[in-house]
Amino acid sequence: MSASVDQPVVVLVHGGCAESAIWAGVIRRLAERGVSTVAFANPLRGVAEDAAKLSSLITTLDQKVILAGHCYGGMVTTAAAVHPSVKALVYVTAFAPAPGESAALLTSKFEGSTLGDALMYRGGGELIIDPAKFHEQYAADLPYDQAALLAATQRPIAERALDEPLDTDEAAWQWLPSWFIWGGAGRSIPAEALRFMADRAGGMDCYEIPNASHATPVSRAAAVTETILEAAAYLER
Repeated sequence: MSASVDQPVVVLVHGGCAESAIWAGVIRRLAERGVSTVAFANPLRGVAEDAAKLSSLITTLDQKVILAGHCYGGMVTTAAAVHPSVKALVYVTAFAPAPGESAALLTSKFEGSTLGDALMYRGGGELIIDPAKFHEQYAADLPYDQAALLAATQRPIAERALDEPLDTDEAAWQWLPSWFIWGGAGRSIPAEALRFMADRAGGMDCYEIPNASHATPVSRAAAVTETILEAAAYLER
């Protein structure tokens, strides 16, 4: 279903070691509620470069936009949200950086991440999660077969993307209404880090799902959808 110019379109931004189909369950549920979506194929090259690509996409939509980012996708949505069409942000087990902060810095700020031990090089400075460790690391609350599919279709992320800081004067969550939902049992971004970022941003609503893994767009698609719908309803007031 196509939205009118007055209705927001939801742009979904995946993170590292994933691809845009990670949002399939969310897209289907939003479509059932009459909400238009676009799944952005995040290049995973670097924050500024990826945000520039996202900004170009937003310009073509000519509508109000809700940006929803997962994991590293939150770095990219925060950087791209300076675009005047962006009216709200949703962080789904995602980084919400302040200026000068990188994904690597925010991860190391708190104990609990086991991502470093699960990553492997694919050459050219690119990283993936070791397929043998993917289920436990990324998607422990999904059946093995489903996690294996995610592992096989993951796209590598440039190592420099994880080290590149947000290069803006302010973070977009400082002026845009923002929502946060995250898995409390994820092993890639420490739950304490996710709580810290949500509290710091003063999110409109913040939801922690205690037993959810890092793969919340897949394993908790219904809850993620409801959070995005809250943002859409807020903009339609």
